Amino acid sequence: MKTIHHPDDRSSLIARIHALPETNPGQWGKMNMHQMIQHCILWEDLMLRKKEFRQVFIGKLFGKMALRALTKDDAPIRRNAPTDPHMKITGVVTERIPVLKQQWITLLQEHAHYPETGIMHPFFGKMTGAEVGILVYKHTDHHLRQFGG
Repeated sequence: MKTIHHPDDRSSLIARIHALPETNPGQWGKMNMHQMIQHCILWEDLMLRKKEFRQVFIGKLFGKMALRALTKDDAPIRRNAPTDPHMKITGVVTERIPVLKQQWITLLQEHAHYPETGIMHPFFGKMTGAEVGILVYKHTDHHLRQFGG
């Protein structure tokens, strides 16, 4: 199973971010490239425990079931999967794409030193370090595929 905790998997994602053309439109969804990268930066802040959000009620009901479905195999996250309201970027992002890409890459590199302890996700609830690693990989892969990377 691919995970951000594995150096080769992490390097592969970072290489794809570096190669991502700035002008690629999204192949699905409503985000533009700026919003997608800012969304991924916010996501990494959550996954590295730099930000915390309370678990939403619907997540308390269905979060564990959804997490098991996402982390059981290497299948990619499906197109147009819902975005947690805490993670939506709706405004205009003015930062230049190369700067945003570097911020995203820096956060991904932090996983090399991240203790494999869990987090509290606002939808999935309590996650183990292994689940965090798989989900970070899949989430990053999902958005890179969305923008042709």
